[in-house]
Amino acid sequence: MKILTFSFIILLLVAGSASASEIGKASFYTVKSSGLVTANGERYNEDAFTCASISHKFNTILKITNIGNGKAVIVRVNDTGGFKKYGRIIDLSKGAFSQIANLKQGIITVKIEVIK
Repeated sequence: MKILTFSFIILLLVAGSASASEIGKASFYTVKSSGLVTANGERYNEDAFTCASISHKFNTILKITNIGNGKAVIVRVNDTGGFKKYGRIIDLSKGAFSQIANLKQGIITVKIEVIK
C-alpha cells in the first residue's frame, strides 16, 4: 500500500511539472509595425521569430502549432499586446506566422506550448 501511495504521489508530481498547452486564435503584426519598439525595449523585426503574449514572460520560448495544418514554429516572447479583446491569445511576427500559415489567412487557431 505504501508503494502504491508513493508511486501515485510521484506520478502527480511528474504530471504537474509538465507544461500545459493553450489553444486559441493567433494573428500577426502588420508591416507598418516594423521598426517600432516592443514592450521589452527591442526593435520589432517582422522577419524574426518573435511574438507578443499577455500570458507569458519576456524571453519565454514557445512552440506554436497551427491546428489546421500541423505546422509549427518556435518563437520568443518580446512584446505584449491588446489583442485579447479581439479574441486572440497571441500575435506572431510576420516571419513566424508565414512559417505556419498563409499570410492571407490573417487569423488561425494555434496550440501554444512553453518550451523554456
